[in-house]
Amino acid sequence: MCVLLIAGGAAAAPPRVNAPIPTHPESLAHTLVQTTADLEQAIGDWSPKSTAAPQLVVLQALYQQRIYRLLTRDSRLATRTFALVPKDLAKVGRDLLAAQRELYRLTPPIGVQAIRVARARPATELLSYYREAQDRFKIPWNVLAAVNFVETKFGKLRSASAAGAQGPMQFMPATWRRYGLGGDVQDAHDAILGAANYLRASGAPLDLRNALHHYNPSIAYVDAIVRYARRIGADRTMFYALYNWQVFVKTPRGDRRVTGPGLP
Repeated sequence: MCVLLIAGGAAAAPPRVNAPIPTHPESLAHTLVQTTADLEQAIGDWSPKSTAAPQLVVLQALYQQRIYRLLTRDSRLATRTFALVPKDLAKVGRDLLAAQRELYRLTPPIGVQAIRVARARPATELLSYYREAQDRFKIPWNVLAAVNFVETKFGKLRSASAAGAQGPMQFMPATWRRYGLGGDVQDAHDAILGAANYLRASGAPLDLRNALHHYNPSIAYVDAIVRYARRIGADRTMFYALYNWQVFVKTPRGDRRVTGPGLP
């Protein structure tokens, strides 16, 4: 078995919005390694991160996301591809795929016409809110970031859920009235602090899994949050990569991207 390694150097030109993705394991492994390296370099060059991400970051992140979505749908291809990449990348990839599969099973198909989207708040602004909530309620910042990512892709998705949950952290109205600290459920700062308050009241950080199960009573959801939080906490670059992933909607006619470059 040959494990692929990519040497450092100048980043490649950004991929096109709909650039083809290889489907042969060796070619795909090479592409995943190179795309990960290029995205990490582009994120490192993004300064200041209080500004919108450069187009290079956006396009590399979209291509990376599309690769992982392909691997999520094809477990055999994923197994063969991860056998050819460095071990650290394979561990990250397996966590991301497991989380995506768990969440996909929980998501019912919906019509695109029911979806409302908008820009996320700046990445550094969100980080400051997670840190504030961590300081006040002792909930790890990376857990709050993972919840924010899973629920609404950091606030890009603005629609209420089918059950009526609202805002960037997706609160049911009754839960928000109890734990929202009198804030605005649609405001990122207020919603993140409200989520931390709710998780703390539900037993976190000592019993984080149980608290997350109160937030969304699904073992698959809890597992996905824990996986994303682990990766975000281990590498801040992962937060910035996921921040630039886009919203794909599961519709009766298949998945459809509703945010990001190249859309009408």
